[in-house]
Amino acid sequence: MQGSQGSNEHETVGAYALGILDDAEATAFEAHLATCEWCAQQLDELAGMEPMLAALADLPGTGTPAIAESLAAKPSPRLVERLVDDVGDRRALKRRRSFYMIAAAAALIIAGPLAVIAANGGDSSGQKGSVAVSTAKTTFDTLSDKVTATDASTKVTATVAMSKKDWGTLGVVELKNVKGPLKCSLIAVGKNGERETMSSWSVPAWGYGIANATKAEAKNPLYAQGGAAFTPNEIDHFEVMTFDGKKLVAVDA
Repeated sequence: MQGSQGSNEHETVGAYALGILDDAEATAFEAHLATCEWCAQQLDELAGMEPMLAALADLPGTGTPAIAESLAAKPSPRLVERLVDDVGDRRALKRRRSFYMIAAAAALIIAGPLAVIAANGGDSSGQKGSVAVSTAKTTFDTLSDKVTATDASTKVTATVAMSKKDWGTLGVVELKNVKGPLKCSLIAVGKNGERETMSSWSVPAWGYGIANATKAEAKNPLYAQGGAAFTPNEIDHFEVMTFDGKKLVAVDA
């Protein structure tokens, strides 16, 4: 409602949508509708009801006098009021769902879902990344729930640390023995078969986590932090995939 003034006009939207106002009442409501966004929204929700009732009246077997009279009868004020209330409830539910989605996205942003850094704190431009290090590697070190696997073919090793959050799962992957140049993603695969990309990153030509590397930066693992809407017990396994579809390693959850 938008205040006591015009409250009767607001309550009329259901009757107008059902086509049960007389000419004078309909004209008065249309004047109100031109300046009332709330009623316009409610009318949009209710507008399809009158044609549905009319179509029902034309169905075979509904032409008996009793049914015709029932379909033609005007709804009671209580029914009209309940219809409007139902519309309001549906709109409130949509707003709540939107709020939860925004809250989950905000939580992922705060958690640093795209924080990707080598352990030495440097990026390809030689700049230090201490903030990203504290976000990804420090988070990895503080999480106790970790799973590890090494692919027999690629020899890439991945350790995924995870933590349950209200919005799903926070995850940090430690990647070793991976050579570039590559573009990769950490993907959570649900027990229902759905796939969610948790984070993406690039691997330079020298690679990361290579024990016998001649380049100092290449000896350090890479850490990538991200999030998934799955809860931990909904995840079957994790995959590190290249952008061209090659699986580097899979890690059971």
